[in-house]
Amino acid sequence: MKSFLLFIFSLFILNSFAQPDKQQLERELFNLPNVSFSNATKPGDAFLTYDLFVKQPIDHQHPEKGYFNQWVQLKHRGFNNPTVMETHGYGMGRGQNEVEQILNANNIGVEYRYFGKSIPDSMQWEYLTIEQAVADLHAVNQLFKQLYKGKWFSTGISKGGQTTLYYKYFYPEDIDVAIPYVAPIDNELEDKRIYTFLDTIGTPECRQKIHNFQEFLLKNEDKALEKLSWYAKGARLKFNYTGNIGKSFELAVLEYSFSFWQWGRSCDSIPTNKKLDDYLNELIKTSDISFFSDRDIAQFASHYYQATQTGYYGYNIEPFRKYIKHFTTNPSAIFPPKAAKANAFSPELYRNFKNWLDEKGNNILYIYGGIDTWSAPRVLVTNRVNSKSFLIPGAHHGTARIKTMPEEMKQEFIGKIKEWSGLNAKTEVLK
Repeated sequence: MKSFLLFIFSLFILNSFAQPDKQQLERELFNLPNVSFSNATKPGDAFLTYDLFVKQPIDHQHPEKGYFNQWVQLKHRGFNNPTVMETHGYGMGRGQNEVEQILNANNIGVEYRYFGKSIPDSMQWEYLTIEQAVADLHAVNQLFKQLYKGKWFSTGISKGGQTTLYYKYFYPEDIDVAIPYVAPIDNELEDKRIYTFLDTIGTPECRQKIHNFQEFLLKNEDKALEKLSWYAKGARLKFNYTGNIGKSFELAVLEYSFSFWQWGRSCDSIPTNKKLDDYLNELIKTSDISFFSDRDIAQFASHYYQATQTGYYGYNIEPFRKYIKHFTTNPSAIFPPKAAKANAFSPELYRNFKNWLDEKGNNILYIYGGIDTWSAPRVLVTNRVNSKSFLIPGAHHGTARIKTMPEEMKQEFIGKIKEWSGLNAKTEVLK
């Protein structure tokens, strides 16, 4: 009984910190133009949570072309607290990010246009561009700067981190400090730095095991497809987009080395016993053939469409050419919606963006993983800007985080936050 009362008292204390702002916050939200909201606060939260829908133009240059509702989630800790814009690269993420935690900051999470709940009634693909997406962020920023007058940060992971960087490029005055995680900046549709990375990362022994694994599967493609056809049938997978299950199988095998390092798989997990079932189980765990099915390709259609503007990667078939049946040139890892008019990579956007990062990209703290494949196209900070990159040894795409930094690196990281914002970051709150 005493424990239960203590639990109830703790909930009361936690809620009491947030509740005094509730009426004022709801009045402020009510007065924001083109915004609807609902309370999504959970019992025990030490902050107020609101789901909002912001009316956004499909084309910010021509609002008369129509609008869509963009999902924004606000976690309010206090009007005098700093504010973090979490720039999601896909659908809305859940949970607290590290930056809001170490700063005890308000969080404004913005779902990317054409994902999740932020999809227009008509998929006009030509308006899914970097320029339109960061204009969405700017509109949200200008709305909430009416409420929050303290320091502003932006952060995002992977494509969300890439979005953080493009946002700072197009609207440098919106944000005081940007903290992108594992953010690739590709230099063409087939960024060949990926191949160099895969040829040099890890030990020669591990790289050879990966090569032998891929080669074995390709040499035994016919037998592998017999088994995978049953797997595909059970999972109700279809392969009309790629053309057939054989093409998707070869793509999955070629993808294996990329995904292996991206997600920090262990070299000990790679089979060497020549038992096909063991090889296929490892393939499915690391680079599932379902990723190249109609279902998964359709799920990421918006991502693929935009990748044609910002650049991406492909698969080097040269080491396996004599075993490849379905490709004569390096296939792309981009699978844009066939119903959309083809987008085009923009060398001019890349050059201008890269020059800005090199010459004017100040107050940016980059976080990358030492073994993450996406670190191949990472931003290399020049000595002409006041920014810093942190490459965390042994970290992959899912573990390159502030909490996994070595202590000396962590102290340098929070020292930069203090220098640029005047705020004390508390990394001890991270778990």
